[in-house]
Amino acid sequence: MSQKVLVTGGAGYIGSHVVRQLGEAGYDVVVYDNLSTGSPKSVLSGQLIIGDLANQEQLYQVFAQHQFSAVLHFAASLSVPESVEHPLDYYANNTRNTLNLLRCCSVMGVNRLIFSSTAAVYGEVSQHPVTENSPTQPINPYGRSKLMSEWMIRDYAAASALRYVILRYFNVAGADPNGRLGQLSRKASHLIKAACDTAIARNPKLQIFGDDFPTPDGTGIRDYIHVEDLASAHLDALQYLEKGGESQILNCGYAKGYSVREVVARVKVISGVDFPVVVTPRRPGDPACVTACADKINQVLGWQPKYNDLDQIVSSTLAWEMQQ
Repeated sequence: MSQKVLVTGGAGYIGSHVVRQLGEAGYDVVVYDNLSTGSPKSVLSGQLIIGDLANQEQLYQVFAQHQFSAVLHFAASLSVPESVEHPLDYYANNTRNTLNLLRCCSVMGVNRLIFSSTAAVYGEVSQHPVTENSPTQPINPYGRSKLMSEWMIRDYAAASALRYVILRYFNVAGADPNGRLGQLSRKASHLIKAACDTAIARNPKLQIFGDDFPTPDGTGIRDYIHVEDLASAHLDALQYLEKGGESQILNCGYAKGYSVREVVARVKVISGVDFPVVVTPRRPGDPACVTACADKINQVLGWQPKYNDLDQIVSSTLAWEMQQ
């Protein structure tokens, strides 16, 4: 009998790629999503239940109807600037709703959890690349809401049979190379998507937020990870827990950083479009440089990325945006 798993936020960008890979691996998948940013057409495997994690009664009913062997928790708000403007919404949707989910896991005896966390928990880092033991000093409500969720998961695991893998994502980009899935949100502020949107004339110009960071070219440096590789890390994490693995916190990145200007230059070359770029002031809450040390995830899960290449990430994003 195939294992049945619950995926919260499985109709969203990252969750939908994981749901597709879970289905391909033979899992029985139930997606729970309020469709605030996700789309039913992105759920390519399993069953979609439209619901909100704030609705505990509905959540309990879903748990009661299905015998879940594990939960993969993606549902969250994830814009740093938006979190600075609306912090209480972020603590409600990210922190409180994780608590609601943990209560259901506790009552229903679900003891495997994979949590979608973020490099934003590290804040303005002094060492590069960042390891899992680096200090967690988030500088915006988004990062704090996720770190609080991590603390709850760890505290609950210490008092119960729960085992977890917390995956701290770096900058996720790219799309399914076969063109089935990608970033659907029109408001997405991710650099690679925004640059590709500008290259295909969906935006009149690309904004760069700050060119006065303490970096070689003055623009922020980030570690970009292809969404397909990130999705495969979740399947590796699930199989690790199924084999009895101990709880882990793992970075998901490539240990290589690119500046905003370097990314923009690659998008221009790959698209063949020299689109206009405008420099505007820094956004609140943006650190100068964040790159991942990925040694631990390679060692613990045996994770082997297949798309560790900026040009592949850009090309798959551009192809996806052109068909939208």
